[in-house]
Parts: sequence; structure tokens; C-alpha cells
Amino acid sequence: MRVTVDPANPVVSLCARGMRAEAAGRDAEAHDLFRLAWDTAADDYERCVAAHYVARHQPMPRETLRWNQECLDRADLVADDRVEGFHSSLHLNMAKAYGDLCEPGAAREHFERAAVHVREAPPGPYADAMRFAVAEGLRSAGATGPRPADELLTSLFAALCRRGDLKALGLLLPAYLGDLGTDDDGIRLVTALHMVHAGRWLPEDEQRTLSRAIGSLTAAQDQDQDPEPDSESVPGSAGLHARNGSSG
Repeated sequence: MRVTVDPANPVVSLCARGMRAEAAGRDAEAHDLFRLAWDTAADDYERCVAAHYVARHQPMPRETLRWNQECLDRADLVADDRVEGFHSSLHLNMAKAYGDLCEPGAAREHFERAAVHVREAPPGPYADAMRFAVAEGLRSAGATGPRPADELLTSLFAALCRRGDLKALGLLLPAYLGDLGTDDDGIRLVTALHMVHAGRWLPEDEQRTLSRAIGSLTAAQDQDQDPEPDSESVPGSAGLHARNGSSG
């Protein structure tokens, strides 16, 4: 996959200047540069880029949503590899905008659509940030439930932070923060936990916590893989149904 952002493009250049102004605290200047980028845009790709930045400086949530929708619509019109890596971010922005408008159903829908596209972003810090944000959004929207080992892992991460164990945190946090609730992500997390466990450099109490977390996650994965038993094959189920049926 190839993502093309030409820094010499006049619209891209104006947006870059706007971001520098924003970083320096010159919000009014940033707003004007982003609007100039929109006015300068000559095609759907350039309007997509400009609308993304114009949305950042809207005084009302409904206007933020409108510009994010404009950005997404333009990306859909471009529909080539120039915008292939954009869609996760665009749906993430739509989800946040709907969340600000207290429309959780629409927010959840866009978090889920962001998750579909998250692998299209080129590998690197940007893709990691997108994955972490999408995973957090899915959890906040109720699209993914709590992990069975969350309390154990939260306790473990707190201990690792207190000790400054950057190696363990570096191995575990990407898999934990980037868990989108898929089977592959669950395997990735358990694999990371096993790697730290096998290294045996943690203090004994942390090693025990890690073992319990691995056991909890593995048991949940095994349960998910087991087919649901037929009610007729469950001992006593026929009698239960008969009792329920005769209770009226």
C-alpha cells in the first residue's frame, strides 16, 4: 500500500503551516490558514485534506461533524491509494464528533468502521496511534467488552510503572492498548504475556500475577472456541424443559 502526501502541494503546505501555528498557540492564524487551504483546493483529494483541518477549529460540535463528514465524503469520491490510509482516522473523527453530540449509536458505528480500516494505515507511530484510539473508542462505546484479565493486568502495569520496567511495558502495552477485540488481537496479547513470563526477570509476585492473567485469558479463548452444546446433550436439560413446560 502506498499513501501519497505531497508536501509541495499548495493545500498540504497551507495545512502544514496551520498545524505549526496551532502548535505555537496561534489558533486564529491556524483557522485562517485551514480555511485558505479549503478555498485553494481544486479537487476532491485537496478538499478532503483541507476539510480534515478545517474541522479542527469549529466552535460548535455540529459544525465539527459537518466538516468531518465533508472530509469523509471527499475521500470516498477520491477512492484511490492517495486516501487508502486515511479512512481509519476519518471514521475515528466522525465517532468523536458524534460522541460530543451525545449520539452514542452513531459514534459506535464509526468506531467499528474505523476498526475495519485500521490495518490500511502504513506501519509506524501513526498506525499505532490509530489502533490505540480505535481500541479505546470501541471499549468506551461498548462494542468490545472488558477482558477477563483486565484487573490483573492493570495491577501488573501499575507495578511495572512503579519499578520503571520499560522493557516489560514496551512488550506488553502495544498488544494491550491495541486490542480491538478480535481473536487475532487476543492471541497477540497472550503471546506478549508469554514472552515476558518466559523471560523470568519479573519479581516473584509480578510473575504470579502474570501467570494468573495468562491463565484467565487462555481459559476465555478456549471457551470461545468450544461449540455451544445442544440443550438435549446437557445432563438434566430434558427434565428442566419438562418442568418449565408444566409450570403453567
